[in-house]
Amino acid sequence: MTIFTGNTDVSKSLPNNSQAVILETQGLTRYFDKAIAVDDLNITVEQGEIFGLLGPNGAGKSTVIKMLTTLLPISAGNATIAGYDVTHQAAGVRRILGYVPQALSADGSLTGYENLLIFAKLYDIPRSRRQRCIQDVLGFMGLQDAAHRLVRNYSGGMIRKLEIAQSIMHQPRILFLDEPTVGLDPIARNQVWQLVQQLRADYGTTIFLTTHFLEEADSLCSRVVIMQQGQVVTTGVPSDLKAALGKPNATLDDVFIHHTGDQLKSGGVNYRDTARTRRTSQRLG
Repeated sequence: MTIFTGNTDVSKSLPNNSQAVILETQGLTRYFDKAIAVDDLNITVEQGEIFGLLGPNGAGKSTVIKMLTTLLPISAGNATIAGYDVTHQAAGVRRILGYVPQALSADGSLTGYENLLIFAKLYDIPRSRRQRCIQDVLGFMGLQDAAHRLVRNYSGGMIRKLEIAQSIMHQPRILFLDEPTVGLDPIARNQVWQLVQQLRADYGTTIFLTTHFLEEADSLCSRVVIMQQGQVVTTGVPSDLKAALGKPNATLDDVFIHHTGDQLKSGGVNYRDTARTRRTSQRLG
């Protein structure tokens, strides 16, 4: 399983073979009792692009991802991923996606290697290929030297790298990242995004992400959707959205504030801080 080699391409333009739609939602809706968390969401995502779902806390971003990854049932509407119906063909959907949630998915009482071994078994990677697969993802993420250390002793950036490694062991066609750099310092954030860009550039992996760092979305995403109170308020290419404001040197922050009136925040660095920050973010978002 020699898949994690090659040079990083930091361009955010789409690959030539990426024009096929890999994800589509039609009227996607989620109710919690009488409250509407996601209201009539209609989006398309093209194969190989980095697609950003933005919005303030409580906008419905995480709920969208949980529906698309089959973790929450859809109340109304429908969604397809690579031709699989999310509701009626959930097993097929799960085989082709990777998911890195806000909440910690790595076990701090185990080593990095042991965490990866568990995920290799969960993904039904044949025993004969597991060791090679684990070594490949450790190398790709730069975690070889930390493989046999307890994850509770990892930095926040190392934990996130391990979680991404867990999610790509089966070579998913689409990778969902729910605020992947929350709680990380600027250096760790940059390292994570370089790895994400390399996944997309070298292997055509489609990236569907939420982030509270709008400068990241601006530089990384081919297109973005901004949500507010469960509904889409604007969508498009970041440069077009900025130009539409008619404001010199407009940023994506300006676009966000124009449409939602809210600011975005984040912070933290180590395992304990990462866990606390993500738990808070999960409750709020």
